[in-house]
Amino acid sequence: MTIQTPARPPLAGFGALIDAGSASPGECLEELPVGDLRELVRAHHLLLLRGFPAFADAEELTAYCARWGEISMWPFGAVLELLEHENPADHIFDHRHVPLHWDGMYRPQVPEFQFFHCVSAPGHDQGGGTVFSQTSAVLRDAEPAVRALWEEVTGTYRRKMEYYDSTAVSPVVTAHPVTGEPVIRYNEPVAPDDEFINHPDLEFTGVPADRLEEFHRGLRRALRAPEHAYTHRWRTGDLVIADNYTLLHGREAFTSRAPRHLRRVHVLGEPALENPALRPAGDHSNG
Repeated sequence: MTIQTPARPPLAGFGALIDAGSASPGECLEELPVGDLRELVRAHHLLLLRGFPAFADAEELTAYCARWGEISMWPFGAVLELLEHENPADHIFDHRHVPLHWDGMYRPQVPEFQFFHCVSAPGHDQGGGTVFSQTSAVLRDAEPAVRALWEEVTGTYRRKMEYYDSTAVSPVVTAHPVTGEPVIRYNEPVAPDDEFINHPDLEFTGVPADRLEEFHRGLRRALRAPEHAYTHRWRTGDLVIADNYTLLHGREAFTSRAPRHLRRVHVLGEPALENPALRPAGDHSNG
């Protein structure tokens, strides 16, 4: 079967949408050719599969993701259950916002694909959208002087949580590991007084200190501009597959105790990308 030219997710400037209503009658997700879907994600950077029968459980989701490639395993297994905890030790298990970042920045290998399956969606007025920013487009559209400033900056990121205690160092503007296209690797700072659980330790170097505010303000504005950013409003059963090599992503805050429950799986590229930003334990240099 050949997949027809997909639509684009509502209100998105990038990405592709395949709705079960436009597929062949009775067709299930497993019948869509993975090779074609993989190329859609690489071309459009985001793929929304909507209206297909939901995965029965985490094991069924894992089995489907394994068809795409090698799964990046965590101490807890393949699937991260993203839902609010009663007493969260980290912001990913809280209901507040999560800044833009890329996945795998603190781990030995960086996944190419992120799978987000919505087990239960929050109410339409309860927030919790997942924000994606298309960084290659941000760079294409930037004024030369602005982009030149971004290209001078290197970020050093230190983060300790249950699953790692790591340091990552990366130029803000770097190259896509397969195509060589310029992309942005950036962890958006949060204000020190923000109600944010388990702040990472961030440092940005390469330009005079008095230009860092200009750098952050301009980059944040560009990353979140409507033409570059898409906020996905979840519906129960949605499966979103994202190009982690190109996009940054984050989360809107949502109403505490809202029924927001996502499952996330990471799938590695072929070959797997060894993390160029990761520094050995105890190495906090930014060189």
